[in-house]
Amino acid sequence: MLSYIWPIALVIFSNTVYQVCAKAMPTSINPLASLTVTYTMGAVTSGALYFTLNRDGHLLREYTQLNWVPFVFGIALVGLEAGYIYAYKAGWQVSTAATVQSSFLAVSLLIAGFVLYREPISANKVLGLLICMVGLYFINKK
Repeated sequence: MLSYIWPIALVIFSNTVYQVCAKAMPTSINPLASLTVTYTMGAVTSGALYFTLNRDGHLLREYTQLNWVPFVFGIALVGLEAGYIYAYKAGWQVSTAATVQSSFLAVSLLIAGFVLYREPISANKVLGLLICMVGLYFINKK
């Protein structure tokens, strides 16, 4: 059970820290300039964790197994990071920006899951999405 829960707990904790950091980014710095430091820290942290958790690890051997995914993933991550920083600079509140994007992301992923992976679209999933959209109305109502 713990192996099922800890990854989601890590995502929730990390996403909370992530959103606070994105909101706290100094407005005077260009978001793309700050991301060069962010990704340098990410690379150093990933490398340190790789060698800590894989005592006999061979990073260059691992690289021989790469396909297109990490490259496109990196581009998508820059879009994600920059998008949040720009959204907060534009005035989005930390309490609503992630909620709004998550609701629309749920719709997008429902479609992607169906088209790319043949995941079924059930009535419960559609109802859940509708509830999310109704929630968006109330979250953004002034």
